[in-house]
Amino acid sequence: MQRKQQKYIDLILQGYKAEKVDGFKLLHGRKYNRYVHVGPLTVPVTKTLIEDVFEECKKNLITQVDILGFEFEMGLVPFIKEELKSKGVELWLRYIPKEVFDQQAVEKGEVKFYDVSYAEVEPIVKDKSVKIKLKNFVTYYTQDDIQDLEEKMKNGSSKIAIENGQIIKITKSKEGILNHEQLTKNWSDWIDYWSVDFNFENKKEIIRVKSKEPVKKDFKEYDEIWSGNYIFENEWQSFRTKKIPRFEMTTAPHSYQKSGKYKIVVKIVDILGVDTTQVIEIKVD
Repeated sequence: MQRKQQKYIDLILQGYKAEKVDGFKLLHGRKYNRYVHVGPLTVPVTKTLIEDVFEECKKNLITQVDILGFEFEMGLVPFIKEELKSKGVELWLRYIPKEVFDQQAVEKGEVKFYDVSYAEVEPIVKDKSVKIKLKNFVTYYTQDDIQDLEEKMKNGSSKIAIENGQIIKITKSKEGILNHEQLTKNWSDWIDYWSVDFNFENKKEIIRVKSKEPVKKDFKEYDEIWSGNYIFENEWQSFRTKKIPRFEMTTAPHSYQKSGKYKIVVKIVDILGVDTTQVIEIKVD
């Protein structure tokens, strides 16, 4: 099991172009001056795990660390990122792309790790009705080393790069003169699609596990058990099309039958195909 885990970590480090390090419990690699933690394969990176990584960094006087994961616990960004930075550790959360398992893509340098983004949403509550307004979308995506890209570009060519949350078109004239044009003018330019579940804790995720009960007359081969998670239900959505390139910024009103507290989940898919989830809680009378 330990050998299988180490093989997985080595694979992710290779895709991230980081070198392996020893002597730590939670720090697996290093890329330039930043240390790297490789998150689990089958479960989300949690706040508790991030705090454990922070404690190891603090103990070893490490000030910069990248945490890689396939999925992250809801609501982590930007709060924990800013909180730990104020305590002396600059922390970046980055998604592990599925392409990391394609050895050919890794060798060609085609695997891109994107930063975790976050959205700002505002609930507009009136009696037992609510509308959700999308107010901001913040990303720190950096896909390319622009200086390195510029040096490799041929005269008379152009490239698209992503740096610190901006998409930039770089043009190199026949005379070798470089020009930058920022293609993203507004935060909404990043969003391709968004959807809302107005009552996220309404539908539990039920899994089937083999029964441990002894065989008897009413014996069931499988038991149904709540996994502890909930299923996201798309109750409202808005997206771009070629004919209508703009999307709605505010949902249609949603009405609740009963008073009480409700958890609302907003899911955003950006133009790179990366998901961002934001959770808010409201109270209706």
